Amino acid sequence: MKIFYSEEHRNHYPPFEVFDGGIRVPYYENPDRMDRILTELKKTDWAEFSAPEDFGLDPILAVHDRDYINFLASCWDEWLASDPEVASAPEKHAFLPATFALRRKARPTSSLRGRGGYYIMDLSACIVAGTYKAALASANCALSAANSSFSLHNSSFALCRPPGHHAGKDYAGGYCFINNAAVAANWLSQKGKTAILDIDYHGGNGTQDIFYERDDVFTISIHGDPDFEYPHYAGFADETGAGKGIGFHRNFPLPKDTDDSGYIAALDEALNDIQIFAPEFLVLSFGADTFDGDPLGLFHVTRDGFQKIGQRIAGLNLPTAVIMEGGYSNAALGENTRTLLENFK
Repeated sequence: MKIFYSEEHRNHYPPFEVFDGGIRVPYYENPDRMDRILTELKKTDWAEFSAPEDFGLDPILAVHDRDYINFLASCWDEWLASDPEVASAPEKHAFLPATFALRRKARPTSSLRGRGGYYIMDLSACIVAGTYKAALASANCALSAANSSFSLHNSSFALCRPPGHHAGKDYAGGYCFINNAAVAANWLSQKGKTAILDIDYHGGNGTQDIFYERDDVFTISIHGDPDFEYPHYAGFADETGAGKGIGFHRNFPLPKDTDDSGYIAALDEALNDIQIFAPEFLVLSFGADTFDGDPLGLFHVTRDGFQKIGQRIAGLNLPTAVIMEGGYSNAALGENTRTLLENFK
C-alpha cells in the first residue's frame, strides 16, 4: 500500500492553542501524532512510503478562494513585520485574530487582523512560520494518494498533517487550513464519480461547505452531534445540500457515548447510500478521535471497532484514497491507524 508523507509538517508546530474560556494549552495537533503512526506502519511489510508530488496551486484553487490562499501564504511574514515583540521571539507566538467576522455581512479588510478574523474560524487554527508550506505539502500528499488510487486502481494513504476537513472555501478552522480531502476528491471527480466519507469524530463542515451545491461528489459525515460538539454550527441531519446538490450530502450526527455497535449501525446506512450513488472512487477522511478515551472526543469506539469499520468500508471494493484527519490519543493512534488501514492493503 502506498503511503504518501512529507516531513514538512514538522515546521507547523504552534506553541499553544486556546480552549473554551480562554485557557491556553499545548497544541494537540502536534508532530508526535505523525511519529506514532510512522512507527507503527514501519513495522508492517505492506507500507510503501513515498514523498508527495508537487501538483502546484491549480488543484487547490479549484476548491479554495484565491484571496484566502494568498492570506495563508503571507500571514506570518506580515505578522512579523507588524509587531516588534513577535519579531524578537517568534517561537513564542502564533497568529490568532481577536475579532471574528459575522459572515453574513462581513468582507475582508486590508488589515492583517481584519483578514485574520475573516479567514479564521476559531482559536485552534494557529498560524506560524511553517504553516503554509506544511499545508501545501499535506494537500500534495492527498493529491498524490488520489493520483495513485486512480492510476493503479487500488487504495492508498495520505498521512496528512495539518488535517483538512474543517477548512472551507475561504476559511481555516479546527487545525485545518487546506481541505486535503476536498482537493483530492475534486481532482478525482474529473476522472469519474467520487464520494467522500468522513469518519472523523468532528463534523466535516469544510467539506460540506465546498461540495454543498454540487451533484458530482456525494459527501457523507458521521460525527458527534453539533448540538454538543464542535464545530457546533454545521453537521445537522437536515443539511442535505442546496441547489443541484440537494440530496448529495448527508450528515449522521450521533449522541455522546456512541460505541462500536451504534457507530457501525450508522456506517452501514452510510455505505448503503454510497452504493446507491455508485461512485468510481472513494475519498475516506479518517479521524481516529472516535476512539474510546480520545481527549477531544466523547465516543467509545474500540480498536476492534476500527477493524470492523475498515473492513466494511474496504468491502465497497472501490479505489480509495484514505486521508488522515484527527486523532489525539497519541499512545493509541499508531495502532488504531494501522488496524483500519490493514483492510485496504
